[in-house]
Amino acid sequence: MPEVNVKLVFEKENKNSIRFKEVPEPGKAEVLGSIYLQKWLAGNAKSIEVSVKVPNE
Repeated sequence: MPEVNVKLVFEKENKNSIRFKEVPEPGKAEVLGSIYLQKWLAGNAKSIEVSVKVPNE
């Protein structure tokens, strides 16, 4: 399976983490939904991009 790049935008800030919500491409289903990143990594980011690669077995 090829690598998939998923774009996520800021959704909510918690005490130690930030939740990002996926922005699916038109006509495609969500891949991740929402993810949390620790504030020390996310900083003040309003959007992130995650690459997902499923290895062939």
